[in-house]
Amino acid sequence: MSRILTTALAATLLAAPLQFGTAKAADGPMSIVQQKLEMDIAGFDKDSVLRDITYRDAARLDAFDAIRGKAVTEARQGGSAGDVATLDELSARPAQSFDGFDLTGDWQCRTIKVGGIASLVVYDWFRCRVTDDGSGWFLEKLNGSQRTEGRFFNDGNKRQIYLGAFFVAGDPKPRYGAGRETDQVGYALRDGQHSWRIEFPAPVYESKLDILEFRRKP
Repeated sequence: MSRILTTALAATLLAAPLQFGTAKAADGPMSIVQQKLEMDIAGFDKDSVLRDITYRDAARLDAFDAIRGKAVTEARQGGSAGDVATLDELSARPAQSFDGFDLTGDWQCRTIKVGGIASLVVYDWFRCRVTDDGSGWFLEKLNGSQRTEGRFFNDGNKRQIYLGAFFVAGDPKPRYGAGRETDQVGYALRDGQHSWRIEFPAPVYESKLDILEFRRKP
């Protein structure tokens, strides 16, 4: 009987979009950490973001709003006028639906480091590629010294969850889950007809928020 109940609980968790950005309150949404814990207790093993995400990364997403707010405040206080204008324009873009949006293909991509050591840094454009191997979208950053590779998980029609791994060009490519030094987690948001971005809360190195911005390669 208990096995039936726990399996039903896990199935219910998988059926609903994850509730990100806030920890569980008495009458509020369940945190991602708590959802993952409930799944683990239930013993329900299914290919889903709740199975794959680490507890540390679940906690980073639970704290996303607070982390982003502090990072943007620091960036606006210490960043150059041009870089702040770039950040503000990007942040003002409303999230759009991913329905019917094809992420596959070649993209130009650039990193924006928000908050932390240098307040705000906008890097040059590099090359990225998204493919679909039948298991969903897979991202590769193709050049530049700092790389990422990882997969996307659906979280409603306006948001995807990215689980990836950071590595330096020329080094072995780790898999997600290899450890805190390389694991990456973020929200993917579509913000235009031919543009989207991933926002990474509390990256290990340098900044408080990393934004990887994408535009379609001409």
